[in-house]
Amino acid sequence: MRFQLTEKFMYDIALNKKLKQGNPEVYSSLFIALQPRMTCYCRLFINDEDQIKDLIQDCFTHLWDKKENIDVHKSIESYLFVILKNKCLRILKEKQLIQNNIYIDELPINELQYLYQLDFTEKKEKTLEESLITSLKEAIDELPTKRKEVFIKSKIEGKKQKEIAVELDISVKTVEKYISQAKEQLRKKLEKEYAMLSIVIAILFK
Repeated sequence: MRFQLTEKFMYDIALNKKLKQGNPEVYSSLFIALQPRMTCYCRLFINDEDQIKDLIQDCFTHLWDKKENIDVHKSIESYLFVILKNKCLRILKEKQLIQNNIYIDELPINELQYLYQLDFTEKKEKTLEESLITSLKEAIDELPTKRKEVFIKSKIEGKKQKEIAVELDISVKTVEKYISQAKEQLRKKLEKEYAMLSIVIAILFK
């Protein structure tokens, strides 16, 4: 039976050929298309937005530097996420995890397997990181009103504790208390749903 190339497969080959040739417009378009999802992925591991931007840029720099090695028949998207995943895990390896000096090399294999499954796929169902983010949003919505308001202003809007205290007419200590309580509540809820992702959850709410 003759093999029929799908439209998407043909497009990927054409795209990959242009990447292999070093077409700067194609690299720019690919960056624009994947950067939001790559950023979302990094946030599961890393809190520093500047570091996240650098990591994603490093991935595309690596792709450019190694463009002559591009296999036009393989997914560039998957290739980029493998590079990104390895960079994120390397950062985790260099820092202490949780409170008792656990390093990624010492984690049980089942948790490592879960970390490595945090990938982007073309399946219709939600990927693991998308499910985690959805659950996080739902958990935030379930926080008591004041606790939720303070947490969102601090962790989502990026406001400083003093700024929040003035805005809500409460003390800085109260702000700290609400944030601490919110993080603990969110951590406990998410760990129940994603027990195998306890290492990632611990980093998110450290």
